[in-house]
Amino acid sequence: MNKRIIGLTGGIATGKTTVANYLASAYKLTILDADIYAREAVSVDSPILQEIAQRYGEEILLIDGNLNRQKLGEIIFNKQEERIWVEQLIHPYVGDRFLKEITLSPGQTLVLVVPLLFEARMTDLVTEIWVVSCSEQQQLERLMQRNHLTLEQAQVRIKSQVSIAEKVARADVVLDNSSTLEVLLKQVDTAIIFS
Repeated sequence: MNKRIIGLTGGIATGKTTVANYLASAYKLTILDADIYAREAVSVDSPILQEIAQRYGEEILLIDGNLNRQKLGEIIFNKQEERIWVEQLIHPYVGDRFLKEITLSPGQTLVLVVPLLFEARMTDLVTEIWVVSCSEQQQLERLMQRNHLTLEQAQVRIKSQVSIAEKVARADVVLDNSSTLEVLLKQVDTAIIFS
């Protein structure tokens, strides 16, 4: 039997984690998270982290040898060519990890949480695409609050991704997270059962 593989995506701070956590707790689904694999890719002494340090210098590392994410963020969110360079290192690693876990997982329904599903060209890994959306104003407010960013910093991060409108246009399921949590979770229930 073929697996049902849901690609859960959406803009930054639209509510992907909320949906993923609900699918894990309410439906006991296996959740595979691109962000976890991306962090693995740049773990201390990894070849990818060494390449990043070679390009940006040792100041891109913290005292303990870990990546200074804030410093890297300042570089890649202000220079598109640098963001593309870093993503070209990390995306193949993440894609390989997904393929491995999909193969090994006994579950028939898997959820791949991939914020950059379209940008990283990983749509071929999934059988359906779910997009979590909300208004840009809500997205900005949530991102500023969650990541303690200025308005300008939040706008730069949002603009670095494919627009919500484009993601929605390419979705099989759209989950509107502009209302209450209860309304969002009801949409998830409908999508998991009927789509």
